[in-house]
Amino acid sequence: MLDRLVDEARRIWGLDLGAGLQVVTAERLVATPIEPSRPVFVVPGAMLAGIGPEVPADETTPDKVSPIEPLPGRHGPGGRDPLAVLARLYPADHGVGRFGAGETTIEELTPADLAVALYLPPVAPELAAAGPWSMPYISDRLRRPDGCPWDREQTHDSLRKHLLEETYEVYDALAGGATPALAEELGDLLLQVVLHAQLGAEAGVFDLADVQASIARKIVRRHPHVFGDAVAETAADVNRQWERIKAVERASSDAAARGDADAADATVAKGALDGISRSLPALAASQEMQERASALGYDWPSIEGVLDKVAEELGELARAETDTDRREEFGDLLLVVVNVGRKLGIETEGALRAANDKFRNRFRRIERMVAERGVAIRDLDFATLDALWDAAKAEERATAEQRAPAEPATTEERAT
Repeated sequence: MLDRLVDEARRIWGLDLGAGLQVVTAERLVATPIEPSRPVFVVPGAMLAGIGPEVPADETTPDKVSPIEPLPGRHGPGGRDPLAVLARLYPADHGVGRFGAGETTIEELTPADLAVALYLPPVAPELAAAGPWSMPYISDRLRRPDGCPWDREQTHDSLRKHLLEETYEVYDALAGGATPALAEELGDLLLQVVLHAQLGAEAGVFDLADVQASIARKIVRRHPHVFGDAVAETAADVNRQWERIKAVERASSDAAARGDADAADATVAKGALDGISRSLPALAASQEMQERASALGYDWPSIEGVLDKVAEELGELARAETDTDRREEFGDLLLVVVNVGRKLGIETEGALRAANDKFRNRFRRIERMVAERGVAIRDLDFATLDALWDAAKAEERATAEQRAPAEPATTEERAT
């Protein structure tokens, strides 16, 4: 059967087997990886099994078929609809060959077309936008001598600032939840990963396959309760197990660096906090350090102890007599406040950003109120500005209440 399809595709559509050939059953299309830059046959399962298409499907298959789970990573909108999947993978006007039934396009495909064998010719790599290898191809193409002058000039060092910018843009977009804007920002961040992998490949050190393999192996290794026979019943169990595994990894890595195969059993040279980047914002780094220490058992039993520590640090700050001492005590106070947030399950970096946004918005209201009075903000005393601050808070609260959906009426209110 496949030989006949290959011969016909060669004759009618110029199939080149040198480019490879993917064969997908129509029934499992949603669960099968497809690379659009390679030719694809989509064949009814009955036909592939050697049963002619003239045999009704209900005579060759059970009445009830277990639903096919979509391919992870492609299981978002329309992930269970094979035509929607093809529409996401291919351009709308991309031609589709129907064996024995002429030609059509991706956008004109119907469910009935999946009852016959289809030939999907390859698309140009840069048009296979939803495929996993489109961006690596585009990145490589941009770096070639006849590519983009800007891309050819980039180095790992020159791209660092762009990586940070894109990371913070993703962070901001996360506040809106799962939105198209977040998808776009994640794509911008992914581009930075692809570009660095391209530079690594050009240097002959690593490529994107190494990047993907490294993280996949690491995640599998650190989840033996999922991919092995370990047991972790709570998130706390997982965190403790994670830190134990990372400690072993650090010991092995340090041993390999020294070239001593037996050193992994010796004292671990790298500590649990050594992997935390010094480039992280201070609040985020502080929380990460304290979370790691907690996972290893160094933590207050309850939040009351942390709150007592806040009071203690406030007292030490009040008693500090020199600028150096005040700076040190203030840092200690911030660290303990971060610990309060951690104990409450609050991401301190995000909490402070939200507080900054609130301060910014209220101060803008104050500036508007002052402008309406026709005076300069610097000419007002603190008491006046503080009163305006309270007015801005009240205005903010009233605006929020107007935007909030009305609460459903109570039984008594509906009765009246």
